Amino acid sequence: MRLADLELDLDVFAGPFDLLLTLILREEVDLLEVDLAEIVISYIDHLERRGELDLEAATEFLVLIAALLELKSRLMLPGQDAEELELDPDEAVEELLARLLDAHRYRAAAEHLSEQLERESRYRFRSAPLPAGLRRAPLQEARAVYEPVRLAQAIGELLRAPEPVDVRHIPQTRVTVAERLALLRKLLSRGSFNFDEAVEQADRVTTAVTVYALLELYKQGELTWAQPEPFGEVTVQASVAQERVSA
Repeated sequence: MRLADLELDLDVFAGPFDLLLTLILREEVDLLEVDLAEIVISYIDHLERRGELDLEAATEFLVLIAALLELKSRLMLPGQDAEELELDPDEAVEELLARLLDAHRYRAAAEHLSEQLERESRYRFRSAPLPAGLRRAPLQEARAVYEPVRLAQAIGELLRAPEPVDVRHIPQTRVTVAERLALLRKLLSRGSFNFDEAVEQADRVTTAVTVYALLELYKQGELTWAQPEPFGEVTVQASVAQERVSA
């Protein structure tokens, strides 16, 4: 079933579903006045009358209905809360169009794969056992490839324990969580500090242990941090409760 075949009879619109979608995207029909539940019920009734389910069309319908529900929910929220959303209504319309294009793109890819599978369906891999001459060799034709002494030497080499690897040239980092906790509390005594100060000239292991210690202090309520922008500087400061205790 194509979406164009779904006829709707709503309070604000009567006609095919794809036309309603076009009018909503052109803002000629107010989405707030459209009862999306009636559209879903009409779609289910249409499927029951046809007695069959087209998975591709059903998937496309579900994608569009989900996008319309998300867009309508954004429009219904108060204006003061709309600023907290990731997308405003105009961007949500663009997101709806992008999802529709993605649905058509995946549908075209599925059709292409189905056509390829149909073309290759006449080809089969041949599966046959080995010829009898290759399954078992007669004893008269068997001959030694290596001398027994060489084979014994090879097995003896496998049984010999290898020499230990010298790792003295590899530097070993020895740092504990307690040491990084003490360092963070010392820096925290100033009130606030930049996280880069805590890991200045530190290796990756020390940096990882410092992050763990920072999270431990945060869990205990001793500090908090702020990062104005992604990948920006992290400012660590004492929590309000900790400042009162210090005072």
